[in-house]
Amino acid sequence: MVHRDIALFIASTTVMLAVTTSCVGQEPDQMEPGRTQVRARDIGVAPGVLEPGPLNAITDVEGVLVGHVTIIDPPSIRTGVTAILPHGANLYTDKVPAGVVIGNGYGKLMGSTQIKELGEIESPILLTNTMSVPRAADGILDWTIARPDSDDIRSINMVVGETNDARLNDIRARVVTPDHAVQAIDIAAAGPVEEGGVGAGAGTVAFGWKGGIGTSSRHLPDALGGYTVGVLVQTNFGGVLQMDGVAVGENLNQYYLDDYVADDRADGSIMIIIATDAPLSDRNLTRLARRSFAGLARTGASMTNGSGDYAIAFSTHRDVRRTPDRRVGEAGFTELANAGLSPLSQAVIEATEEAIYNSLLMAQSATHRDADGHERTYHALPVATVRDMIEAQGRD
Repeated sequence: MVHRDIALFIASTTVMLAVTTSCVGQEPDQMEPGRTQVRARDIGVAPGVLEPGPLNAITDVEGVLVGHVTIIDPPSIRTGVTAILPHGANLYTDKVPAGVVIGNGYGKLMGSTQIKELGEIESPILLTNTMSVPRAADGILDWTIARPDSDDIRSINMVVGETNDARLNDIRARVVTPDHAVQAIDIAAAGPVEEGGVGAGAGTVAFGWKGGIGTSSRHLPDALGGYTVGVLVQTNFGGVLQMDGVAVGENLNQYYLDDYVADDRADGSIMIIIATDAPLSDRNLTRLARRSFAGLARTGASMTNGSGDYAIAFSTHRDVRRTPDRRVGEAGFTELANAGLSPLSQAVIEATEEAIYNSLLMAQSATHRDADGHERTYHALPVATVRDMIEAQGRD
């Protein structure tokens, strides 16, 4: 295993920011000649009316940590694990309120029933591929019970989401191990979040192009509470891609039902992870998660029969955490009123939409060869062409 500390220099703020990632096997895909990875705002795609946080990432919500382990072994292995931690303390004793919503339930979201029942999360959230959910869960269990402050744990609800990366990965090889899951948790950090074909997004496909991990955030002005909403997505679904209203999929002649035949091209899945520092109850976090699907719809997702579309939302606000005292009713807490959800709804819609665009724009083309020697390539979204489309619409 090779650990790499990647320092990202943000020239506009002259601040040095570090993010930790890990790559197992060979290095991730090399940049295609002449291609430059960009985020949506670099080409004039800035959905909505609210401003992003400083990093335009889920880690703009204070305390949230993200880590990737990417496993690439050409020509057939391309997968990984992504870990999202609501905070860096003991999640079992300092649980966070949470809600989960199912857009279409063709998926395997481990731990969702207890989130629904109790309205809280007590473990890191892991994303991986479909066949690796049990092993990732085993990694959460190993990591949790090994902590020095977890001697009394007899039960834990491991939360693991997935999408099926079999188009670009030999998913039956089941190369993800519990150790990979532990490593992703251990290296999770604040700061910039690597996007594209990394971690759980290493082998995913979206709208017929290479998909991956994407993230974005929105910060409400002080007059609306000053709260932040951050979103991280694992994109592996299809439909008719549009970017901030521009018909990209149709213009590029690549979209679902282009020949009026219902096939499985739009099947896949998306995991949407939402963090906020607003003091929301689990009920209102469920409502917030539900609204993220409006952002998914704006991108042109078809949400087909074979797509598993899930959203998990949690709050990091200390006043609503489920500490031992609060769990036995010895201490109350103050939560945001129902009406306070409205600006947050707009924020999560915008951030979800932009995170999906970032997952595509930051990805690179990838090729898979199966045991019979058949190769297939999923190309990166053509950035220069998309930029021209955006400029043709008069966008700045």
